[in-house]
Amino acid sequence: MSQEMQTLEINGKSFTLDADPNMPILWALRDILGLTGTKYGCGAGLCGACTVHVDGKPVRGCLTSIKQAAGKSATTIEGLEADKLKAAWEKHNVPQCGYCQAGQLMSAAALLSTTAKPSEAQIDDAMSGNICRCGTYPRIKAAINTAADNSKVEA
Repeated sequence: MSQEMQTLEINGKSFTLDADPNMPILWALRDILGLTGTKYGCGAGLCGACTVHVDGKPVRGCLTSIKQAAGKSATTIEGLEADKLKAAWEKHNVPQCGYCQAGQLMSAAALLSTTAKPSEAQIDDAMSGNICRCGTYPRIKAAINTAADNSKVEA
């Protein structure tokens, strides 16, 4: 693997990394920058645990390379400013084991940033790539609906 200096904007701060440009951003976040809120799940982009935002859109951190994120603005769960969504998450007691929650919140925030009052089908579609092994899907949906009711656009 070749090492190169890569500059990333993460949560509004600029970081220069001496890393392989093909390294998944997930590992740069967790292992180099110490931002461990983003979780490793399947490593194949199937579970959504590693979801982060790149230029406001949800992407799988395990499939997005550093070079794909270079020059763009990335947001992790540590930088997510979605207080009403987080409050709704708490209100509905969404987390059970909590492992998938960062990815779930990132996907939900991305949905609410583009669709202030999503339909049930839009919620299902936006959240379909996020797996919760505890099966908290009804609580996740309830929290998204509550956040949508309490906020026009936030994320």
